Amino acid sequence: MRAEIISIGTELLLGQVVNSNAAFISRELAALGIEVYHHVTVGDNAERLKEAVETAENRADLIVLSGGLGPTEDDITKQTLSRHLNVDLILHEETEDRIITYHKNSDFEMPENNQLQALILAESTPLANDTGLAVGMILDHDDRHYVLLPGPPDELHPMVENHLKGELVKRLLNEQVLVSRTLRFFGITEAQLAKRIEKIVKEQTNPTVAVYANEGEITVRVTARARTEKEGEQATEEIESAILASLEEYFFGYGEKRLAEVVRDLLLEHEMTITAAESLTGGAFLSSITSDLAAGSVFEGGIVTYSTEIKHDVLHVSQETIDEYGVVSAECAIEMAQKSREMFGADIGVGLTGVAGPGSLEDQIPGTVYIGIAYKGEKTFAKRFHFGYKRNKNRRLAVLNAHELVRRLILDKPIENRLNYDEEQ
Repeated sequence: MRAEIISIGTELLLGQVVNSNAAFISRELAALGIEVYHHVTVGDNAERLKEAVETAENRADLIVLSGGLGPTEDDITKQTLSRHLNVDLILHEETEDRIITYHKNSDFEMPENNQLQALILAESTPLANDTGLAVGMILDHDDRHYVLLPGPPDELHPMVENHLKGELVKRLLNEQVLVSRTLRFFGITEAQLAKRIEKIVKEQTNPTVAVYANEGEITVRVTARARTEKEGEQATEEIESAILASLEEYFFGYGEKRLAEVVRDLLLEHEMTITAAESLTGGAFLSSITSDLAAGSVFEGGIVTYSTEIKHDVLHVSQETIDEYGVVSAECAIEMAQKSREMFGADIGVGLTGVAGPGSLEDQIPGTVYIGIAYKGEKTFAKRFHFGYKRNKNRRLAVLNAHELVRRLILDKPIENRLNYDEEQ
């Protein structure tokens, strides 16, 4: 099965929007054993889109088009394909009802052209849009399969995951069941992880194993095609066991939950509260904790102490520590963690200090970070990291590593290279 992806949108050609959809669709098709041979991008031009479709028809069995399903004049995908295939457009009443209801509930006057989003190709199977209004579809026509998906990633991703993949399994694959399992890892690079499971990836055709990196976290997706759910589960479990045999120390969870969400769940499960004093991260750690409705159960307050004066005058980090060790030090991170925990009466206190970059500070190079962890009844410690020279990447990695230290602390997992006052002198 050969597939081709056609992305529609002048904004993609101009570089105003990054074409992340094509990469996502390719990964999802690869997990089904469907090879993508070509990516093509065209602007909002009906003639050029028609030419791209004709070219794809000469070399692909599955043609996936993303973008151009909206209500404006430059949304020309359905209309162009309708004329090219000589297939009528018909109204999908369920989508029309959703569009009307949305505008009524929002007190917006509905433009007449909004109903264009409810049109589908005759004899196609609609693909529900869980997060938007434009309906997608899949059409079998002249021994080829055409898929039309919306352009916004927050609409396209759930449509592919929740609706398209099941349709493709039924239509294109001999097996009738698709079982997928997602494993999450942190503390190892994508290249290091891929190297450890290289043999597994190369030897597997079903289940397939795909590795993705996303801002420091690594996802490994195992997908099996099978005749029954039980058979698929068994196949994915066998591969999972082989993967974890060499990656157990970096594994933090399943599914789509990010590391911050896993830590928040652990805090809830153990009925713990957390706080933080942040310097280089400027509140990003606390923001990641409070991004969920359950945050009130684990967090009551925190503090951003960007300047040296605020560290001393408000957080009460000792002047002796600042003078002797500096603010970019294990000693300062330890006091920030301790003082924040005392200030807010939390079970766990986190201190984050360091040099985000691009310049140096206190003779410390950019990317130098100290994270302090204070936990009632245990000796407060810090850990030193060095990430690199990219400011915002350093901040993101500091937040992630703080979460990982908290996760390991709660689960009583080993934390190597702890620093205390006497070890840092």
